[in-house]
Amino acid sequence: MLAVGEPAQQYGNRSHQAECIPLGRYPAYGSDMDPEGQDKSAEFCNASIRRGFMRKVYLILLVQLVTSLVFIVGFNYDKEVRQTVTENTLIFLGALFLGLIALVVLACNENLRRRTPTNFILLAIFTISESLLLGVASCRYAPKEIFLAVVITTAVCLGLTCFALQTRYDFTMMGGILMSCLLVLLLFGIMTIFVGEGLFTTIYACLSALLFSIYLVYDTQLMMGGRHRFSISPEEYIFAALNLYMDVINVFMDILQVLGGAD
Repeated sequence: MLAVGEPAQQYGNRSHQAECIPLGRYPAYGSDMDPEGQDKSAEFCNASIRRGFMRKVYLILLVQLVTSLVFIVGFNYDKEVRQTVTENTLIFLGALFLGLIALVVLACNENLRRRTPTNFILLAIFTISESLLLGVASCRYAPKEIFLAVVITTAVCLGLTCFALQTRYDFTMMGGILMSCLLVLLLFGIMTIFVGEGLFTTIYACLSALLFSIYLVYDTQLMMGGRHRFSISPEEYIFAALNLYMDVINVFMDILQVLGGAD
C-alpha cells in the first residue's frame, strides 16, 4: 500500500525502464544457445577451437574434391570407359538415387550428421555418387574444356574464400535472399528444359555460377563465427563441408557449361 502523500509510479517511468533486459549475442546457427546464455557459445568463441573446426572442414572438403577430380579424369582418360559410362543409364540413375537419399538424410537429420562414423559414411556415399554424376556429365565435353573449367573454378573459389575471410561485409544475413534467388533460378532452369539449348541455357549457367559463388562466401562466413551475425556450430563440420562442396561443384558445372566444347 502506498503511503499518504507518496506519488504513484506511472507506467514507463525510469523505475520501470531500468528493468529492461539488454539483448545478448545472436545465437549461433545450429547451436542450442539462447540470446541470454552467452556462456553456451564460449567454445565457439575460442579462437583455437574455431581454427581447428575450419581445418577439419577444409580437410574433408579437400578429400571430396580430389575424389571428384579422380572420377572426372578416370572417365575421360579412356575412350572405351567414356563410351561405356555415357551409354549405361543405370550408373547415372543409381548414383542420382543414392546421392539424393544421402543428401536428404544429412540435411534433415541433425543427430545422424553429428554421429560418428555414420556421418562420414553418409558423406562418403554422397561424395562418390556426386563424383559419378560429375564424371558422366563431363564426358559430354572436350578434355581441354574440362581442364579450363577446373583451373577457372579453382581460381574463382580460392579468390572468393580469401574475400570471405577478410571482408568486413557480413553475408550471413543474406540467407533468405539467397534462398529466394535459388527458387527463382530453379524455375528458370525448368523453363530452359522446354525452351531448349542455346542462349537461355548460357544465361542460366551464368546466373547459377554467380549465385553459387555468393553461396560460397555465405557458407564460408558461417564457419568463421566471430563478428558475423550468424554462425554454424563446431559440431556441424560435416554439414559445413557438404555445403562448401556443393557450392564448388555447382560453380564448376556452370563454368563448364558456359565454356561448351561438347563432343
